[in-house]
Amino acid sequence: MNDAQHPTIRDPHAPANLVGSAGFPGSSSRTQSSVPAPEPDPLAALGPDPRTTATAATLGMTRATGRSGMPYSDEPDDIDRGLARLDPLTVRPRVSSRVLCVVFGLLLIAVGFGVWWGCVYTENGQSYDELVWKNLADHVPGFATGIMGAVAQSWLVIAVSCAIAAIGIVTALIRRRWWLVGQVAVFAVICLATTRIKDVLPRPFIINTESPAVNSAPSGHTMLAAACAAILLLAVPRAARALAGVVGVTWSVLVGVSVIYGQWHRPSDVAMSILLVAGLALIAMAFTRTSGMDAPGSRVSSVSVQIVGSVLITAGLLLIAYAAYVIWQVVPGLPVSASWAVQGSIISAVAGVTGVASLAFGLMLALRQITASPLSRIGLIGAPPAPPKR
Repeated sequence: MNDAQHPTIRDPHAPANLVGSAGFPGSSSRTQSSVPAPEPDPLAALGPDPRTTATAATLGMTRATGRSGMPYSDEPDDIDRGLARLDPLTVRPRVSSRVLCVVFGLLLIAVGFGVWWGCVYTENGQSYDELVWKNLADHVPGFATGIMGAVAQSWLVIAVSCAIAAIGIVTALIRRRWWLVGQVAVFAVICLATTRIKDVLPRPFIINTESPAVNSAPSGHTMLAAACAAILLLAVPRAARALAGVVGVTWSVLVGVSVIYGQWHRPSDVAMSILLVAGLALIAMAFTRTSGMDAPGSRVSSVSVQIVGSVLITAGLLLIAYAAYVIWQVVPGLPVSASWAVQGSIISAVAGVTGVASLAFGLMLALRQITASPLSRIGLIGAPPAPPKR
């Protein structure tokens, strides 16, 4: 008789085997008995493979779920946490980079207040500021007179500065860099609030001056121009950072010299304004993370940033050193407003403002690159090649 006529009756007290050799429930006992029992794994007693366990734990894919109960890879926040465990540089800059930002930021702010104190609380400082404020317009070359006259208009400075900042903010929004947008917004609010310290900073009359004490440091228009240019530098991608640095130096110098030309502010007001903006921007960079950084897959070093940043920092230091030397030379003629002291003071003021702007934006450019695009230890996202092993 065949099996179809005499079906096998399973003992109801026997353990049930729901899956047969074909992987479907209901397979016959004879079919089940034809499948040999699996050999015991001699390594099973040693526990799971440590390499597999380490890899799964690192990637956050084993026994790990997000708030929605899905694996970590399905949620952006959980992806960030998984990448952070794999390599912290994917979601935040190096600690050394953030420390550099804070140190240089505080240093620039301190230098800015030092410039203000030297030109407000000393006789030579007030004489120097007054000499440049009174005579710069008469010593501007003819080809630059039209430029200075055009830039020395409040509405134009505000319009161009806001347009520069708008380009940066729109760029960040298009790139969906939400953390960066918040970073820029906080920076802009702090810069706006900083312009009001002119209402509380004293300006004693040590010498008889004609420049109005009300319009004191820092220069609001210069801070607006430099802050908007800094926003552009913070927001643009790596390919446009060097260009944004050049634009920032050019616009800040034009506005800074023009407000002296139009007798709105003194040289110390302008220098202090640029230094304060740069210091605040560097401190803001210390809080860079997640979407405020370049995408991990696109992080590489930038030749343009290296070249332009090096040129700006070097030129800034040289121009500041030259301006300091000229000021030291003209100090004896400041109290009597000697003609040679007037010319030297104007040259040193323009060189000094240009040097301060170059140094400030050179530092911002270099530190923006290392905070937004740190080279990671993971080879797929920008690690430099390892040296050959011997």
